Amino acid sequence: MVTGQPAKPIPPPQTDPPRSPRETLPTMYDLPSEDPKEPGLPDEFHYLQPQLLRETFQPPRYDSDHYFVAMDLNVYYDLYHPTWYKRPDWFAVLGASRWYDDRDLRLSYVTWQEQVAPFLVVELLSPGTEREDLGKTERDSDEPPTKWKVYEQILRIPYYIVFSRYTDQVQFLVLRDNQYEEVHPADQRLWLPDAGLGLGLWSGMYQGFERRWLRFYDDQGVWLPTQQEQTEWRRQETERERQRAEQERQRAEQAEQRAEQERQRAERLAAQLKALGIDPEP
Repeated sequence: MVTGQPAKPIPPPQTDPPRSPRETLPTMYDLPSEDPKEPGLPDEFHYLQPQLLRETFQPPRYDSDHYFVAMDLNVYYDLYHPTWYKRPDWFAVLGASRWYDDRDLRLSYVTWQEQVAPFLVVELLSPGTEREDLGKTERDSDEPPTKWKVYEQILRIPYYIVFSRYTDQVQFLVLRDNQYEEVHPADQRLWLPDAGLGLGLWSGMYQGFERRWLRFYDDQGVWLPTQQEQTEWRRQETERERQRAEQERQRAEQAEQRAEQERQRAERLAAQLKALGIDPEP
């Protein structure tokens, strides 16, 4: 019989701690599209931020049928190259009908048909488009011009805003002397006189997400309301009206009760006087 020290247990193989999906799963910017010409569909932020801009763009000098806003819509800018286009993340046009061809919805924005260029363009930085959005790409003469050149020199869009969701930094570019000049408002709010409103950075909750957002404000510096906020304000006002009506009803009921108590007291007093042989009537 062989004796000796008991065998030591074999330790389990070491494994790395589990990694989050953010670390392991590719994003839409990491993998090529099945269509090599497809620039990629918007991610969730690229949907929510333009939607907030759409909801709060309420220029007081224009009724709702005389300005147009769009997100991720092709803008065609060259009559002699009708297939060339840029696709801003969000843009606004002042003085253009909201409708196209007898109240139909647009499939694109063709500047030589509309005769009105966009007033304001917002681009949201992403890994695939950052250099293009910031004017750092170059094109050959036989290629379509860069986005920066189209916005600045061809369409001459007065305001170009670039916002990074990664750094929460916003660049305000204003067209002056036919070129963009970056301005640095102290409160990160840019007033747009022709529209009668301003655009700035707002920290708050939108569609369940708490972060910094681009949002429009009025001439009093008040952030213009979203559809959800307007609905909530109407609900609160309805509730306040209901409470006021209930308070009025209670006050009227209390006044009626006091009047009834006074009437009963007067009747008791009159009965007591009659019992004493005194006529209570003068």
